[in-house]
Amino acid sequence: MPTYEYVCDNCGHGFEKFQSITANPLRKCPECSKMRLNRLIGTGGGIIFKGSGFYETDYRSESYKSGKDKAKPKTESKDTDKKDTEPAKTESKSESKPTPKSKE
Repeated sequence: MPTYEYVCDNCGHGFEKFQSITANPLRKCPECSKMRLNRLIGTGGGIIFKGSGFYETDYRSESYKSGKDKAKPKTESKDTDKKDTEPAKTESKSESKPTPKSKE
């Protein structure tokens, strides 16, 4: 249930009221008893998510998950394939940093 802010146009009295969302706004001022009370538009409360996390993938349907598994390509891992696809490691002198000279 939200807290609403009210102000009276007649006497200027302002206050907050904890009400249900479905409740009708108050109209009668508790100070001057005139029917000049207005509910103000407030910033509202912030939403607080508690728990380990909320992710898009947490609520995927079973049909989506099974379709995703079927779409994965099946590859065989052989040692010979790994040797052919690995890039060769080379060192160049431009990549190495010079060592600083020590003061004696």
